[in-house]
Amino acid sequence: MSGVASYTAVQDQDSLVTRHALLVKRIAYHLMNRLPPSVQVDDLIQSGMIGLLEAGRNYDPSQGASFETYAGIRIRGAMLDEIRRSDWTPRSVHRKARQVAEVMRRIENEVGRDARDVEVADALEMSLEEYHRILLDASSSRLFSVDELQSVGELPQRRGENNGADALLDNVQHDEFRHSLADAIAGLPDRERLVMSLYYDEELNLREIGKVLGVSESRVCQIHSQAALRLRARLADWLTRADEP
Repeated sequence: MSGVASYTAVQDQDSLVTRHALLVKRIAYHLMNRLPPSVQVDDLIQSGMIGLLEAGRNYDPSQGASFETYAGIRIRGAMLDEIRRSDWTPRSVHRKARQVAEVMRRIENEVGRDARDVEVADALEMSLEEYHRILLDASSSRLFSVDELQSVGELPQRRGENNGADALLDNVQHDEFRHSLADAIAGLPDRERLVMSLYYDEELNLREIGKVLGVSESRVCQIHSQAALRLRARLADWLTRADEP
């Protein structure tokens, strides 16, 4: 590439980044709505800016996606990588959440309908209160984010050379997974699907959703967490495949 062409490319990249810097802040503050207070928004913004710079370097308009869509995926991926790196959530929280997802899947396969709270709690041999506590713990930890599932739970990531934001982008672009995800979201119980829509499409926070539904913020948190775990259960085959070397 000639010096003039190289300079022009750099200018174009800087222009894209400058125009979309506010996108980084918007995504960071949206993620902060369901992360513990120990997470600093400045750290997310810093990671997001790195993702934005990578998007500016690698964006190819011939692929059909708008730069904002492409950059949003890269930005979220970079932020989620940062969250994972600084995850101090006790292993017991991760383990219990996986158990909930596994039990949900087993029950739904057996009965052919949505697993109910009381059924999952009974299968885990715990009270309903204990089950709801697991949901709150999982939601308040950095266990997963539905932002990793298109806009909603946990995107499977492939092992190998591609990881982090690259793997996230690769999976989001995988049509078969996107269809499976869309079907899983559409099949959620009405209230869980509504919470997901209000949170990820309308970008309401948990307190605002609680006012819409007439329930407490903690109850919305439980519903959101249960929906994410239900999606994880229904996409278990993808997650298992992603864990294969």
